[in-house]
Amino acid sequence: MRDFFKNIDFYLLGALIPILGAGLVTMYSFGGDSSLFSRQLIWIIVSLIVFFGASNLDFKFLRKSKVIVSLYFAMLSLLLLILAIGKVAKGSQSWFDLGGFSFQPVDLMKVVLILILAKYFSRRHVEIANFKHIFVSGIYMVIPFALVLLQPDFGSAMILLLIWVGMTLVSGISKKHLLAFFLTSVVLFSLSWLFLFKDYQRDRILTFLNPLSDLQDSGYNAYQSTIAVGSGGFLGKGLGYGTQSRLNYLPEYETDFVFAAFSEEWGFVGSVFLFIFYGIVIYRVMLVARYGSSNFEVLFAFGVATMLMSHIVINIGMNIGLLPVTGITLPFMSYGGSHLIAEFLALGVLMSTRRNIRSAHRDEMRNEFLGL
Repeated sequence: MRDFFKNIDFYLLGALIPILGAGLVTMYSFGGDSSLFSRQLIWIIVSLIVFFGASNLDFKFLRKSKVIVSLYFAMLSLLLLILAIGKVAKGSQSWFDLGGFSFQPVDLMKVVLILILAKYFSRRHVEIANFKHIFVSGIYMVIPFALVLLQPDFGSAMILLLIWVGMTLVSGISKKHLLAFFLTSVVLFSLSWLFLFKDYQRDRILTFLNPLSDLQDSGYNAYQSTIAVGSGGFLGKGLGYGTQSRLNYLPEYETDFVFAAFSEEWGFVGSVFLFIFYGIVIYRVMLVARYGSSNFEVLFAFGVATMLMSHIVINIGMNIGLLPVTGITLPFMSYGGSHLIAEFLALGVLMSTRRNIRSAHRDEMRNEFLGL
């Protein structure tokens, strides 16, 4: 039994537990009935089983085999299939309806994209400065990016883009080439804005970027969210006393706006503790990147950190009115099974790579948390 847990980072797991608990408490507080709470509890149990199971597998074979490429094309097939038979929810055809539950394949696509980019960059670290690697790695990202945009799910598409950007920056690719790529993208968008986009398309983009400019329509959710966060004050209104959620002013309190619902009840102090726990999670993931035994493991850890940080920053940013509302979940806290399983799968694979960390580095990782 001891060997079963030998790869687990218990500091990371210890930080995840209060985050999971915060999500459960929020759902139970505002749910009226306990159905959301019960379902989420089941998803957490399933996700933890995936986490511990993945942590005990040796994923060394992923570096050399064609398994990752096969997974990549399998996920692309699902993204294509969903455009034909997927369930439409909240204006997006992003879900497979499997009877008692729904499955969103883009969540697993994020993990697979991290894997295939880590494999690609790690095998070409000697020649990585070559411009062609920006192009080829970009193709891996652009195909699922385009398929997700067709659903349309702009938020998930942005996460795929940010994963690619983050992993490209740390892979050793020439910064000049990367800058040239982004400048070209900016120029193409600017020309499209001036000569291709119609007036109504420009208006939609501007409203998306500043939803608070249209409070009666597209900006309603963001406005109610900022009210909920602000009304929590320093200590919050107390468990079960969040009026914005209880009176149904705040939509999607269990998914997109779970942070606003939590902040209303627990206030600034509760939010600070939540940030601290998220910070510990990201820090422990980055330690794996620091002490990884191969480029593949280092890049995979950076990719996981990028995915989690992108979700956290975008979700909280839209909850406090600083970023557009994109339908992005808050990791480990928002309701739903697809994103939970994908997040814990990524962490489980990350834990399995710890078996390859030299014992001296393992002790250093343990002591670094304690400041020794």
